[in-house]
Amino acid sequence: MRSRLILLAAAVVLSSCGDDSDLPPMVSGGGANNARADAIYEKALGYEQSGKRSKAIKQYDKIADDIPLATKAPEARFRQAKLLEEEGATLKAFDAYQDLIVRYQGSGHYKESLDAQARMAFAAADGDIKNSFLGMKSKLSPDKIAGMLQKVADNAPRSSVGARAEYKMGDIYAERDEISKAVRAYRGVVEGYPDSPEAPEAQFRIGEILMKQAQEGNQDQANLNRSREAFQDYLSQFPGHKRNGEARSLLGSLGNRDIKNTYDIARFYEKKGNYSSAKFYYQEVMREAKSGEYYDKSKARLDALGGN
Repeated sequence: MRSRLILLAAAVVLSSCGDDSDLPPMVSGGGANNARADAIYEKALGYEQSGKRSKAIKQYDKIADDIPLATKAPEARFRQAKLLEEEGATLKAFDAYQDLIVRYQGSGHYKESLDAQARMAFAAADGDIKNSFLGMKSKLSPDKIAGMLQKVADNAPRSSVGARAEYKMGDIYAERDEISKAVRAYRGVVEGYPDSPEAPEAQFRIGEILMKQAQEGNQDQANLNRSREAFQDYLSQFPGHKRNGEARSLLGSLGNRDIKNTYDIARFYEKKGNYSSAKFYYQEVMREAKSGEYYDKSKARLDALGGN
C-alpha cells in the first residue's frame, strides 16, 4: 500500500511540472544523446573547417534543435549563429543568438551572444548591414529592425544597451511618422533609464515631434499642449542639458502659435458676424500676449467692433 502511495505522489509531482517543452533545457544530457551530439558536432566542425559553411550550419542547427539537452547544444547554437552572421543572414543569425540567450543562460557564450545581438541591431538601425536572402542583399524593414531592438532592450533591461535600443526604436518610428509609437519608445527611455545619456535627448524629441505634428496641419490645442508639456518636463528634469536654450526658444514659438490660433478664431467669428465671440477671443489674445503684433491687431479689431 505504501509503495502505491509513493508512486501516486510521484505521478502527481511529474504531472504538475507540465510538458518538457515548457521547461528550459539543461545544458547537460544523457550519455547516449551526448555521444550522438558529439559525433554530429565533429562532422559540423569538419564542414566548417573545409569551407562548407552551409552544411556546417545545418549540422549545428540539428544538434540544438534535435538534442537540446546535450552538452554540445549551446556551443552548436552559438557556432550556427556566428556562421549565419558572417554569411550576412542577419535575421536568422539574430534569432539563433536569441535562442541561445533564452535557452542557455548558463552558457559561456551568453554575454557574447547579447553583444552580438546589440551590434547587429544597432548596425541595422544605422543602415550599415543588410540581410542576405538567396544570395541577394536586401535592406531590413523598419518593423524588423524595431523588433530586433525590442529584443535587445528586453534581454538587457536597465542597461546602457537597453537605453540605446529604446532610443533607436523611437528614432525609427519618428522617421515613419508613427508618432504614438515614437513617443512611447522615447518615454520608455526617460522613465526606464532616467540617468542615461539618451534620456534628456529622448524627452526633447518627444516635444519636437509633437510640435512637428502640429506644424504639419494637425494644430489642435491638445497637440500644442502636449508639446509644451514635453519641453517643460525636459527643462525641469534635465536642467543644464545642451539643448535647454533650444527648448526655451521652441516653447516661446509655441506660445506665439497659440496666440495666432486664438487671433485666427477671433477673425473667423468676426467674418461670420458673431461679434460677441469675436470680441471674447480678441480679448484672450490681449490677455495672453500683453504686447506685440497680435496684441496690437486684436486691440485694433476690438476698437473697430466697439471696444470691450
